[in-house]
This record gives sequence, C-alpha cells and structure tokens, in this order.
Amino acid sequence: MELSDMQARVTELEQQISALPAGSVTKKTVRGKDYFYHRWTENKKRREKYIPADKLESFRAQIEQRKALEQELKALKRQLPKAKSANPSAFTTNVRTGEALRSFAASVRGYCRRECFRQLHDFVYGEPQDKVFILYGLRRTGKTTMIRQIFAEMNDTELAKAAFIQITAKDTLADVNRDLKALEAQGFRYVFLDEVTLMEDFIEGAALFSDVFAACGMKIVLSGTDSLGFLFTEDEQLYDRCILLHTTFIPYREFESVLGIHGIDEYIRYGGTMSLGGVHYNETSTFASKESTDEYVDTAIARNIQHSLRCYQYEGHFRHLRDLYEKGELTSAINRVVEDINHRFTLEVLSQDWKSHDLGISASNLRRDRKNPTDILDRIDLALVTDSLRKLLEIRNRAEQTVALDDVHAAEIKEYLDLLDLTREIDVLHLPDVSTKSGRTVIAQPGLRYAQADALIRSLLLDETFSALSLAERTAVQQRILTEIKGRMLEDIVLLETKLANPKKQVFVLQFPVGEFDMVVFDPEAGSCRIFEIKHSEEAASQQYRHLIDEQKCAQTEHRYRPFYKAWYEGSQCKYLLHTPDQKHFDYRNYYDSYFTPLMEQLGYDQTPHCTRHTCISMLTEAHVDQTMIKKIVGHSGAMTLTERVYTHLDIETLVEAINKI
Repeated sequence: MELSDMQARVTELEQQISALPAGSVTKKTVRGKDYFYHRWTENKKRREKYIPADKLESFRAQIEQRKALEQELKALKRQLPKAKSANPSAFTTNVRTGEALRSFAASVRGYCRRECFRQLHDFVYGEPQDKVFILYGLRRTGKTTMIRQIFAEMNDTELAKAAFIQITAKDTLADVNRDLKALEAQGFRYVFLDEVTLMEDFIEGAALFSDVFAACGMKIVLSGTDSLGFLFTEDEQLYDRCILLHTTFIPYREFESVLGIHGIDEYIRYGGTMSLGGVHYNETSTFASKESTDEYVDTAIARNIQHSLRCYQYEGHFRHLRDLYEKGELTSAINRVVEDINHRFTLEVLSQDWKSHDLGISASNLRRDRKNPTDILDRIDLALVTDSLRKLLEIRNRAEQTVALDDVHAAEIKEYLDLLDLTREIDVLHLPDVSTKSGRTVIAQPGLRYAQADALIRSLLLDETFSALSLAERTAVQQRILTEIKGRMLEDIVLLETKLANPKKQVFVLQFPVGEFDMVVFDPEAGSCRIFEIKHSEEAASQQYRHLIDEQKCAQTEHRYRPFYKAWYEGSQCKYLLHTPDQKHFDYRNYYDSYFTPLMEQLGYDQTPHCTRHTCISMLTEAHVDQTMIKKIVGHSGAMTLTERVYTHLDIETLVEAINKI
C-alpha cells in the first residue's frame, strides 16, 4: 500500500472510531436481576450510563466494531513514518506539535460536532487565502473543542504540519511573531492560536497574522473568549482580512443533537453553554448553581467587556463603563436586566430599589389559579425574601451604588451585550394602533436566566411562613413558580430561534388592547402570516388559545397583513402603485377628495398625503437607513446631491429591504 493510501486509510479509520462509543459494557446484578452499563473514562474520571435492554445488543456490536477498527489502525500506524515534533525548547510561547497534538485531541474523538464546525473545516482544508479565521464566543461554547476535533481528523502528514499555541497574558505579539517565523521555516502549514486576545497588544497589531503569515500560505486560526476584542480588531486591523465565526448562541436543536440531552425543560435549565461531550452534563453545567452562574456573568461577560475596552485604542474606548466595572457594579446591572420581565435596558430598571418580577407575577398567578388558588406568597415576609434574593443575585440598591447611573450606562451595556450575542431584540407591534412599536429583549443563554429562578426558590425556603407549609404544599408552590418562569422563557426561546431561522420574514409579538398573539411570522414576499400561542404545558386547553380564535383579533390581523397590495401591483399595467380603476395616473385632487379624505374620516385622523412622507422619513431615520436610500424611497430627488443622483444605483430589492426595517 502506498504511503498516501495508508494515510488516507488512517484518517478514515480515525473518523469511524470517533463516531463509535468508547469504553466497554459492564454488568451489575441487583436482587438477582442483571443491569448493563456503558463504562468509560473521561478527564481521568470513570463514567457510567445505563443501557436499556432493547439497545444492549446493538451497543455491544458498536463496541466490538470499534475494537476491531482500533486494532487495524494500530497495525497500520506501525508501518507509517513517525511524525516529527518541533523542539519545544526552541519556542518562547507554549507551542504544541506532533504527537502532543494527537494526545490533545484524543478525548474529543467521540464528541458530536457543532453545526458551525463545517465552516472551520472548510477554511483549514480550503484554498489558501490572505485571511485569518477567527473563532470567538463566550466561555464554554465549544471553541477549543472544535480545534481539537480538527486535529483528531488530521492524518499524520497533516498533523506534522500543524501547531497549537496556548497564549497567556505574559506573551507579547513579538513573542508570537518569533515563534510563527520559526514554525514557518520548519514548513508548518496549520497554526491555531488560543486565547490570543490575552496579549495586551493584540488588537493594535493583529494585522501581522493576515499580512505576513496568512499571505505566505499559512492557515491561521485565532480563537478566544474576548468576543469584543475580536470585533474591535475586525473593525480595524483585520478589516476585510478575516473570517468570523461566533459560537456563543447554541440553539435548541444543537443542544439536543450535539450534547444528546433531550427535552425543552433541560434546555431551559442548562442551555447556553457546551459541556464535555454532554454525558452527565447537568453535573458540570456552568448554570448548575447560582454560584457558578454568578462567576460566569462576572468573568465571561463583565470582564470580557472590561478587557476589550482596556486594550482597544489604548483605553480610549472605555466611555462610561470603566467605573461601573471597577466598582464591581457591572455584574449587578447585568443581573438586574436578566431578571427583569422584559429585560429592559432602562434607567428605571438599573437604578431603582429592586424588587423581584418573578415573585410578583407568581403571587398574582397563584391567587388566580383555577384549581388550587392560594395567597401564600402574599403572607410571606416579602422584605426578607426580596433582600435574600437580591444578595444571591448580587444586585445593589440605589443606596449601595457608588456610581451614579444614567441612560448612557444603560445604552452602552445593551450595546455590548448585543455584540456578545447574549441579547437579541424582538419587535412588539400593536393593533389597532399601528404607529406604536416597542421591543422585547431576549436572553440567548436560558440557563443564565433559570439560575435566577432557582435562587428565588432558595430565598423562599428561608421564610418562616413558607417553610411551615407541608412538603406537598411547598413542592406545589415551587413547581408552579418554576412553571410560570419556564413559560416566559419558552416564549423568548421560540421567538429568538424562529427569528434567526427566518431572516427574510418578520417575527414579532402582536399586542391588542386586551390580549396578544405570542408570535406572528409575517412573510412580506408571500403577503401572508401565521399566528402562534406559546405555552409551557403538557396539554392544550381552550383558555390558552382563546386569543387565536378571537374573530375580531384575527380580522384586524388579516386586514393589516393580508396580501392585498401584492395582488394590486401584480395585476396592474400602470407604472404607478396608486392609480385609477382604468389603469391611469391619479390626479392629486381626485385621489385626495375621492379616496384619501374618506379614509382619514373613517380612521378618525386629520392628515394629508404629504404627512405620510414625513412619517416614512422619520421612521426610516429612526431605523438608521442610509439617507440616500431614504431620498430614493420617498422620491425626494430635489434634495439629492449630484453625486447621489448620477452615481448611486440602488436596486428595488435593496430599497424593499430598507423599508422592511420599519
């Protein structure tokens, strides 16, 4: 067998082995009955998982298949020339090469791959280009695991040309430059640098990676948790010279398929980070306790913002958050927003004396419960429970705040959390008042939110009135509180994932004077919409979907979002959207007297057609649409510069996309 064929077979075998279960099958006998378990070692710890009887034989067959493939692989590798490792002592930074990479990748062979892994794979094995690949996201979202998975699938020839550099805060760009030059001289082709933003001079000197080493044919992958640092770098030093892959958002389907953990409740409770393969995930989850959640908010989020702003533009971009972080109050502000029912970034939410929305809503819902109404949460020591919960959440009241907050702080916190992919905005529209538009901020890491709900339960247990209840009563109240919170979280999850999965459609909440549609998915192209009620419930009840079958609400929605305009312009032979029944141009006076004025009278408005232009311009401006586009949309050619009129060409799709922003 030729060397290239042997290497190809090694790669094939390694891929097949990685897809099969590690370890072995063991038997336990309990009271005369046999039980079988999958046993393996992970991170130097022994793990076990029960194997159902109906899956035992197929599982055993997979184990035997893996062992046979491993024997073949072992025999084949004996025939291959050994990969040469670079001399570690020759490098200034922590550089791993050769067999050290094989060991580094060994523990992830059985892990399922994230959906975004394909982008990294295509870059590494694609054609050379003068760009670096940036793999960034908050802690524990799978960045390093994906790099190790790349190493795991490399054959010996490829691995001999690969290097992994673990950056520390003591390393400098000059240190890395020296080591990259040494690796380049030795023929290394694939170089991965982890936590590269720990270097204080990275943001200012990042062009080195693309302009020097990537330009010479080296595949450079930069990874790290400092999401903002990478975004700042992409905006300046690596502008148009990098490919960005953000790992922070982990949708429900990926949570199930990659981690092997099923059920929306598990996603609500722990979703937002990846674990080491998924088995026993709950035991090691970032959000398994309030303490670990607090640590995550402080280190992964608050410090992320702090570090990026400190390193960017020689500390010139701190704006208003420096004091907030240095006084330890940035985490408090973030926790306030997360707990707020609509996650509002307002001065009122950030600075007022804090009270729990979860507690207040739960008290109201328990009072109105149709089967077992109770006022137990009205009889507890509210001040004690609130204070206990506030301390658990590390939230400071106004008297404890040393930094005077204002609207600028709120805006900047939202700006950075949006950039971190931790928060997303969902539109809230209103009928019949179509001019009113608001928003709902959703949290992309549900486990972060659920940890606060768990803290509420812990605070309740400290109350004498509540603790005096029977176990059954306490359990019932706790479950009802958690169910209510899960219901609101489920709405956010469905809205967010539907919005991200349908970029060409409008996804929003539609509110009426009484009641709302939890989700509307409007397709502007088809001129149609779908309405949804979202409930965290084991069964559907008529009370839950009463708004969906309300004839008046459905009629108002149909009138607003029906496809009338599409049929109008598609069936027209006239170049004007508004035209006479015989397809001719409207005279302004005729249109105003015969159509517009009667419509205004029906609606109770006192406006002119010109008012619609002013309103449109205002709304487009608020939506941050380019001024040239605005002029083009409203036909304001007289206000356009010569350059705009002559040299700017905008197709209809671009203009429609701009209009859809409002």
